[in-house]
Amino acid sequence: MGLELLSAMTTADDPLHRTRGTLILRLRNLEDQASWKEFFEIYRKLIHGFARKSGLTEAESDDVVQETMMAVAKHMPTFTYDPKVGSFKAWLLNMTRWRILDQFRKRRTVDMAVSRKGDSDTQTSFINRVPDPAGQKLDAVWESEWQQNLLATALDRVKRGVDPGKYQIFDLYVNQGWTPEKVAQSSGVSVEQVYLAKHRITQLIKCEVERLEKQLI
Repeated sequence: MGLELLSAMTTADDPLHRTRGTLILRLRNLEDQASWKEFFEIYRKLIHGFARKSGLTEAESDDVVQETMMAVAKHMPTFTYDPKVGSFKAWLLNMTRWRILDQFRKRRTVDMAVSRKGDSDTQTSFINRVPDPAGQKLDAVWESEWQQNLLATALDRVKRGVDPGKYQIFDLYVNQGWTPEKVAQSSGVSVEQVYLAKHRITQLIKCEVERLEKQLI
């Protein structure tokens, strides 16, 4: 189960690409710890995964998450969303990109401190490692990470809210690729029950995706 299911759940004019913003608006209140916790839980993996695929280490990516969250908190009290100007997703992408560039700049400082090479060599090495902040490849990575993160968040929430046995049937059939007959035999249920579990949980995931869309943006 992956982007194919997400694509089936959403339309080409996916509202995830706009910002409607109930959760975003609540973040203007820096004392609203519940909203900030929810925001962090949803976006942490997105930002971290994007940083890793940009070429940063695990520790550097952790720093990007923390620094991006701090930057978002700094801007939120006066943040004004205007869909005519751009989406929240694009705004968050830019905030994350600059934090990534900051990490590469820190690397450069360390390189210059320990390297005995000439300045030109160090500068060239640094430039070769820095991702283009406007690069189309990173745009594609961000889009992929965004969609995967939305689906993963929905899956996790549904998993925590349904009967473990029903979710296991769904997982074996959809995620693990087992045949309905094999799942039925392993789980001690009928093939019809396998199909029913898949249908019901898929619907729950679809509803959670839609709920997240309304909350996030």
